[in-house]
Amino acid sequence: MIATFAEYPLLLLFVVASVGYLFGNINFRGSKLGVAGVLFVGLAFGAMDPQLDIPEIILLLGLSIFVYSIGLSSGPAFFQAYRENGLRDFIFTLSTLLFSGVIAGLLWLLFDFSAATITGIYTGSTTNTAALAGVIDTINNNFRDDGGKIMLQQVVVGYSFSYPMGVLGGMIAIIVMERLLKIDYHQERRALRKRFPVGGDLTSVTVRINNKAIEGKTLRDVLREYDWNVTFGRAYQDGRLLLSHWDIVFNLGDLVMIVGDREDIAIAAETLGEKVQTALDYDRTLYDVRTIFVSNPKIAGRSIASLQLNEQYNAIITRLRRGDMEMLARGETILELGDRIRFIARREDLKALSQYFGDSYQAASQVNLFSFGLGIGLGLVLGSVDFSLGSDVSFKLGYAGGPLVVALALGALRRTGPIVWSLPYSANVTLRQMGLILFLSAIGVRSGSSFVQSISLDGIWIFVASAIISLATAFAILLVGYKLIRLPFSLLMGMVANQPAILDFATSKSNNRIPEAGFAMMFPLALISKIVIAQILFLILT
Repeated sequence: MIATFAEYPLLLLFVVASVGYLFGNINFRGSKLGVAGVLFVGLAFGAMDPQLDIPEIILLLGLSIFVYSIGLSSGPAFFQAYRENGLRDFIFTLSTLLFSGVIAGLLWLLFDFSAATITGIYTGSTTNTAALAGVIDTINNNFRDDGGKIMLQQVVVGYSFSYPMGVLGGMIAIIVMERLLKIDYHQERRALRKRFPVGGDLTSVTVRINNKAIEGKTLRDVLREYDWNVTFGRAYQDGRLLLSHWDIVFNLGDLVMIVGDREDIAIAAETLGEKVQTALDYDRTLYDVRTIFVSNPKIAGRSIASLQLNEQYNAIITRLRRGDMEMLARGETILELGDRIRFIARREDLKALSQYFGDSYQAASQVNLFSFGLGIGLGLVLGSVDFSLGSDVSFKLGYAGGPLVVALALGALRRTGPIVWSLPYSANVTLRQMGLILFLSAIGVRSGSSFVQSISLDGIWIFVASAIISLATAFAILLVGYKLIRLPFSLLMGMVANQPAILDFATSKSNNRIPEAGFAMMFPLALISKIVIAQILFLILT
């Protein structure tokens, strides 16, 4: 069997992926490894025989597709976060990265490692292959004798032995800190539902207005005063059924339907008046409710307000569903391909609205290969550019950093003229998972043999050093970020996730997409900083 796997690496890839995925779904006292199980099964297969290998191109392909898909979906949240708390988040992120570099320097003194070995341990424990490549390039440029060959071996060994602990350290820190800090992910999700697309338990109720403070005010003035996270649908006043709009004036006794999360509805209803059993949404004599797919590329990447539906149709979009998340439809909400929008409209406008938005499930699930290929291509070109910081320090963003930086920018833009950069939600999830499985299968098998060798005496000390770096850095980010900086724990988990397996683990723990925003905030700065720190660390200690 080993000989067969060695001869057919493609067979090995899919066996590792399938067994790993099955292993990741096993429940360990309420926790699952998820897709990260593929990594550990890959390590097990790689440990069986050094001949087992998966071509590097598979690893690089999976890594590029994964980070590009993450960047596209996280781009808007990334730039919004830095606009709101840019300097604070930048200083915090950079401080944690410098902290890990300082720990590596102290371990060099404590364990008497060579400069190359401790630098390899640093790059491995922070799971930064680009930093490793930068150090190797520095060695090749500055040490061309036999000493340089020894340094190359030491840095690669240090990286290979410490990489598995770099993955485990982040997961261990998340498990420990969530219990010590008693994290309530459900409460965090509710608190962050306005900032991040986390979805909600949406419903609708009918309210009778009997608060005199609301009488005579327009909907625009009411929402400006109370800032509720709800949407107004039908209204019944003066014996007429009509759709709510910004200039509608509320009077005592009016009935209005509001859509939102149960708690938000309760707050709004208490201020407006009282809930009543009459359900306006059951009256479909004039207006009907329809759910349609956004499949028209001309609509994707545009806000609901910019569509100016009220100028063409008598219709209101009340909510939309993106994947498993149901969100309120607001004027600033950006529509994406694959969104399922629910609107209330005059019955005679339903057909025209369906044609306007596309309403094709097949079209909404397809990948625009032109924009997808062009985007990744631009990312790979950027990743190949050599950035120089003086005569001795240079770095490249590589197969991960280049596509991610480009994807963040394109994800925030969403579209450039006729080119739609964003992917349909279903296609993004599929590509992300496929890229992650390819990457984890390859890196697991390729690191398995080194992982077994780390059981030797020298390897044990390397493993201990990598554990100290990864655990100390992860604990510092989670503890300082949560207690002092007051960042949400779900966001901090994404900042700890310097590797795709950790991000998938964090996402499964929180059961929302907030860790992805933290990952997108941290990764570009972390990638560049670690490349520079690793080379400076090597040169100083040498």
